[in-house]
Amino acid sequence: MKLAVFDFDSTLMEGETLEIIAREIGIDKEVREITGKAMRGEIDFFESLQYRVSLLKGMQSATVNKICENLPAMNGAEKTIKELKNRGYKVVCFSGGFKNATIPFKEKYGLDCEFSNILHEKDGILTGKVGGEMMFNNSKGEMLKRLQILTGVSKSDTIAIGDGANDLSMFEFAGTKIAFCAKPILEKHADIIIKEKDLTLILDKIL
Repeated sequence: MKLAVFDFDSTLMEGETLEIIAREIGIDKEVREITGKAMRGEIDFFESLQYRVSLLKGMQSATVNKICENLPAMNGAEKTIKELKNRGYKVVCFSGGFKNATIPFKEKYGLDCEFSNILHEKDGILTGKVGGEMMFNNSKGEMLKRLQILTGVSKSDTIAIGDGANDLSMFEFAGTKIAFCAKPILEKHADIIIKEKDLTLILDKIL
């Protein structure tokens, strides 16, 4: 067995989940600026996530779910997932975003597993709080290490694909590191750099 671990926002999915949600209440510009700083490694991911989620306080969870269930997949995502699975890979998503989005995507496109965060709600309304598995700069690396221990998959049989600074930690445990339309901070540490928004370009590089 082999592992292919994808970031979600701007990798498996076209765009940033938080920004798309924020657009609904007219604060997407502010959220976009903070997201950009976090992905470039200019500010701490945990602090940026907490602040951005706090801006969503008061939104109806049903509205958020509807938005998240209709997020656009990245060009080539479905084909790439299928081909990797055909070649013996378990295909996993690590996201600093939310299960509202990653679970529907997993079910639609056949991911083997997803790890992400949870938007806290009370009586159907977002409280502005967040918790979960992918809260910190090193969360993806720590989770990948655990998956490798549990599955017995080696570093050399692990591929990691991402676009931002919070994907750096999983690169440490991946034999093949792919920067997909990525920020310079991630490209510096990548084995493969993809500049076009087409995930199928990965297949020619690794298979």
